Amino acid sequence: MDIFKAVSSLPPAAQGAVVVIGNFDGVHRGHGELLRQAQDIAKQKGVSCGVLTFEPHPRALLRPDDPPFRITPAAVKARRLSLGGVDVLFSLPFNWDFASQSAEDFIKRILTDGIKPAHVVVGNDFRFGQLRKGTPETLRAAGFDVTVLDMVADEGEDEKFSSSRVRQLLRTGEIAAANDILGWEWEIEGVVVKGDQRGRTIGYPTANVPLGDTLHPAYGVYATWVNIEGESEWRMSATNIGIRPMFELKTGQVETYIFNFDRDIYGKTLRVKPVQRLRGEAKFDGLDALVAQIAKDCEEARAILS
Repeated sequence: MDIFKAVSSLPPAAQGAVVVIGNFDGVHRGHGELLRQAQDIAKQKGVSCGVLTFEPHPRALLRPDDPPFRITPAAVKARRLSLGGVDVLFSLPFNWDFASQSAEDFIKRILTDGIKPAHVVVGNDFRFGQLRKGTPETLRAAGFDVTVLDMVADEGEDEKFSSSRVRQLLRTGEIAAANDILGWEWEIEGVVVKGDQRGRTIGYPTANVPLGDTLHPAYGVYATWVNIEGESEWRMSATNIGIRPMFELKTGQVETYIFNFDRDIYGKTLRVKPVQRLRGEAKFDGLDALVAQIAKDCEEARAILS
């Protein structure tokens, strides 16, 4: 998948695709329907399939005081789109200049003069331009062929696939239900940083990853799989996500104890895939009680992952 972060001076090969426009946070099963529709049209036309999206997510600019909410930060989103068969990704900077442009300017600068899409695919709630005045009809009036898809749900179900629903489920620790809407196994990705190394002193050294702009799931201990940058395998692990009430971290982070592993991985990217929440965070009456509970957590995690 080719990635472009600007639409000025695009190579001709990147233009003329069937393009889906949206934020695509989560790249869930509803987004998958948009991609499949675009890919079918692209195949008929003999052109590539592209996605036009924005970074950071517009909500981060417009509502900066909101807590972290991203299901798929930029790197994870790009990987999911690539796995979904997208040929070209236009990931444009979303800043105040971009947000303040009119719908007409968006059409001219981004589409007509830049991407030159052969066809546009959007969801029925798609809006664009200053004050969200642009609609699919605005695109059609400008001369673009546009396909609009209703949000989709499982057959027989009323609730539609949505990023909002996934966020609700993750915040309550319902990983399996969130994964069902996503259509893939949710994961947290980040660079391993040096912590206070307290885990090493009690026999459970952890790889620590800041959550950054990733949504904070329900705090607690999870059975997890982890993948270390440069490796193909996924390793069993038990992970605490939260602020460690006994030691009171200022911000939530991921602390993963990787089973049967003892190697320096500072600076490497770690992918952590929560499978099941074992318990919430808790304070204990001293380190002995904490260590005993960690041993139980690891045993339970092994059983689940096995």
